[in-house]
Amino acid sequence: MSNPSSSASTPLATIADFDRIDIRIGTVIGAEPFPEARKPAIKLTIDFGPEIGTRRSSAQITLHYRPDELIGRQVCAVVNFPPRQIGNFISEVLTLGMPDAEGAVVLLRPDFPVPDGGRMF
Repeated sequence: MSNPSSSASTPLATIADFDRIDIRIGTVIGAEPFPEARKPAIKLTIDFGPEIGTRRSSAQITLHYRPDELIGRQVCAVVNFPPRQIGNFISEVLTLGMPDAEGAVVLLRPDFPVPDGGRMF
C-alpha cells in the first residue's frame, strides 16, 4: 500500500476542503439535446427539492444516455459552484460522473432512491 502523504502529483485535501463542496441529489425532470455546445451534451433540468429548487446543467453524457431515458433518474451534482455560460445556456450546477474505460461519462447516482436535496457527506 502506498503512503498517501508521499503523492507528488495530487495535493492532499482536508475535510474542510471537502465540506465546502455542496453535493446534492436531484431528480432529472427535463432533458433535451444541446446541439449548440462545442462537445456533444444534453441540457438537464434537475429538481433538488424545496430547499434548493430546480437548477439546470449541461452534461457531456451523450454516449451512454438519451434525453428521454434521463427523466426520473436521480443524479449527484455540485450545487454551490458559480454558474457557467456554455454557448447560449447557463449551467447552474455541475452534474457528476466518472469516465468509463473509453472516457465516456457515466453518471453518479445512488443505488436506492433518496429524498431530493439530500446532501452527500
